[in-house]
This record gives sequence, structure tokens and C-alpha cells, in this order.
Amino acid sequence: MTTPDLAKDNLDVERVSTVEDLKEESQQQPVLFDAVAEKKLLRKCDLYVLPPVSFIFFLAFLDRTNIGNARIQGLTEDLQLSGHDYNVALFIFFIPYILFEVPSNIIIKKLAPSTWLSLVMVLWGIATVGQGLIRNIEGLIALRFLLGLFEAGVFPGCAYLISMYYKRFELQWRMSLFFCAAIIAGAISGLLAYGIAHLGGVGGYGAWRWIFILEGLFTIVVGVISKWWIADWPETAKFLTDEERSLLIARLAQDTGEAKMDELTPKARKRILSDWKVYVGTLAYLGIVNTGYSGSFFIPTILNEMGYKAAEAQVRTIPIYVVSTVICLVVAYATDRLKHRYTFVMGGLAVAAVGYGLLLGQEGLSVGVKYFALFLIVGGGYAVQPIVIAWLANNVSGHYKRSVSSALQIGFGNVGGIVASNIFLQSEAPRYTTGYGVSLSFLGLCALACTVLFFGIKRENKKRDRGERDYRLEKDDAHNLGDDHPSWRFTS
Repeated sequence: MTTPDLAKDNLDVERVSTVEDLKEESQQQPVLFDAVAEKKLLRKCDLYVLPPVSFIFFLAFLDRTNIGNARIQGLTEDLQLSGHDYNVALFIFFIPYILFEVPSNIIIKKLAPSTWLSLVMVLWGIATVGQGLIRNIEGLIALRFLLGLFEAGVFPGCAYLISMYYKRFELQWRMSLFFCAAIIAGAISGLLAYGIAHLGGVGGYGAWRWIFILEGLFTIVVGVISKWWIADWPETAKFLTDEERSLLIARLAQDTGEAKMDELTPKARKRILSDWKVYVGTLAYLGIVNTGYSGSFFIPTILNEMGYKAAEAQVRTIPIYVVSTVICLVVAYATDRLKHRYTFVMGGLAVAAVGYGLLLGQEGLSVGVKYFALFLIVGGGYAVQPIVIAWLANNVSGHYKRSVSSALQIGFGNVGGIVASNIFLQSEAPRYTTGYGVSLSFLGLCALACTVLFFGIKRENKKRDRGERDYRLEKDDAHNLGDDHPSWRFTS
């Protein structure tokens, strides 16, 4: 492999004895890298980092949302669910899911990602199988709680791992590729449910039980294999040669500059927890994730109540998610190329808002128009969701800050999932006025939060350009400021 071109500053990467030395030297001097070597390195990272974490997230999303498919295959009748039983089974998942995301991301920082992610994968696979064996609502609620506990670290952990391999304007495309696993899970879930429906009665089990059992068993098998499939941190990743590791660390250090936070000191914790961007980013994610979960949990039911039979409803979810995947990837490519997020967020929110507006005023509309509205909601919503995640990751710097901020955003942002679990009321079927109305208002919350973030970071960049943050260099922990460092510039 060609080594980085360091002629400008006469810095020879091969002479750097440790990763920390390389980080330090690359921040002290501007470095020119060999473009061919960088391109080859990125292709290798794309091949080794993205596929395993994307597949893990695919299975996680499949196993948390397949209850929507099971519901119209007999779960409600066999467990004699009534009133708000189904809603309770949905929202109980989010309590441990929210509470344990930050602790999980701290654990994954200390352990090898391959060890932690494969372990929790096996555990949530067992919980998924268990859902196919329960006999009452109490058992379903208990296992949904365990599912939330074991899945808590998957999304933020995988997103954190990806963010440690790519520069800021390489991240959105990769994050959206990763996130598309969730969208594809929505399509595959319907297809699998359609196929598994034919197993109804086999072994004395209803079709809905086989959905949980077969998908859970597959997760367990993949979880065991994943210990040898998932990439670890760049400093220890086995798929990198020493030269590639040096190049990767050097280019990431140059992208970060002096804005490091590699020590979780009391002052560092205070900086993380007092950063307004983290809370605004969390509100933005909360506003859009509500739409993601509303679709996953209730689209099969909504289609069923439009007049489609269970099998027909399962199949008709597939085109919605296929189109949404295409939209998500096109938007991701454009945001990275243009190095801009805000306008694309607002556009996606507007598209989803039109869909909700159609369903709120659905009286007199044909089934075809209502079906089209679901394309707008899911397509617009899933275009925005990964942008919100990558946007916050772009605007925080330092190993620990990125870890904690990612977990806080995704963890507490998933309060939107609790809301989504409780607003589609059976008593309001098929109009679901509360569900559509609340989801529309949450899009407004996302738009407001993203607007605050956009103008807030532009204002902060101007202050730094005027030197109004230079006083921070006099602090005794100036080496651990993260994105509080005066040299750091935020992206809009």
C-alpha cells in the first residue's frame, strides 16, 4: 500500500511509534495524504465496518417491530388482548431501552465492540423466541421489557463505531446506508410474515408464534457468528494493516484537529452534559423517531383496516419501504456532497407532513390516495432520521463526547417511541385522529429543534471567527476541550 504523501512537512508516518504519537504530530502540522491510498482505505472500511453493523441493526429493528406483523396474524385473538394491552406491550420496550443506552455506550467504549454487540444480540434473540412461546399478556410485556434491555446498546453503539472510522463529510452517506437496514427490515418483515403465515398450525403453533420463533432463532445464530465478524475500534481492528491503521488515525486526527476529548474527567462530563447542542439534537430526534415507530408498529394494521386482508396488508408494506430506502440514500448522497443538512431536513419533514395531512382529512379519499400518503410519511420521515443523527455527530468532537452524546440522543430521543406506542387507539380506528395529529405535531418539534440548531451553530461559528472563545485555551484542560476548542467549526 502507498504511504501518505508527507513531502510538504517531511513527516514520515512509518517512523511514528505509537497511535498517540501519530495523532499528536498530525494535529501539529498540516498533512497531505495520498489520494489513492485514502480511497483504497475507505473502500476497505466500507467492506469490513458497515456490513456487520448494518445487518445487526436490521435484525434488531426486525425483532422489535415484528410484533406489528404478528398482531394481524392472530396474536390479539390468541392472547385475548383488549383495550390498551397492545399499546402497553409496545411502550414497555422503551423504558429499559432509554435508560440503558448511555451505560451501554460507556461499556462498549471499554470492551471490544465485537464482544459486546454479539453478546447482546444472542440475548435479545432469546427474548424474541420467548415471545413466540408465551400464553398471556403478562408474559408478552415481560419479554418486551427484556428485549428493550438487551437492544438498548445496539443503535447508539453501532452508530458510535461507524463515526470513529470516517471524517465528518464522509459520515452521512455511511450512516444512511447503516440506517437503511431499519427501512429494509420494514419491507422484509412484511415479506417474512407473509411466508411464515403458511406455517400456522404447524406444531400446534399459530402463525404469529412462528414469526417470533424463527426470526429469534436466526438472530441467535448470527449473534454467535458476529463475534468474529464485527470490526473493533480502529486502534485494534484486525482487518487493517499497520500502514492502513496509521493512515486512518492520521486523517481522522487531522479532521478533528485539536478538538479532542479522550479523557472522561469531571470537567469533561460537565461539558458534555451542559452542551445545548446535545439536547436540541435529542429533541430533533425525538420529533422524527415518533414517525418511524408509528409506521413500523401500525402500518400493517392501517392497511388491514383499509380493507386489505392480513396477507395482502403484509405484502403492501414492502413497496413503501423500498421507495423509502431509495429516497434515504439519494438524500444522504446529496447532503454529503453539498456539506449541508438543514434544508434536506426541512424538505423531508414537509413531505411527511403532507402525508399526515391527507390521512387526517381522509374522509372521501380513495384507498389509493391513503396508501400514497403512507409513502409520503415513511419516505419523508426516514430521509430525515439518519440526517439528524449524523448532524449531531458532526458537531461534537472527542471519543467520549461522541459516545455519550450519541447515546443520549438516541436513548432519550426514543421517548418518541413511547409516544408512538400510545397514540394509535383502537377506539379511533380507522381514522386514528390522535395518532396522525400527534405525529404531525412531533414533526413540528423536529423542525423547530433543527432550526434552533442551524442558527445556533452559525452564531457560534461567528463568535469563534472573532476570537471570542480563545480564552478557553488558557484552561488547565485545554487539551481535552472537545468541540469547545476555539479551532473547531460546526457544520450546518
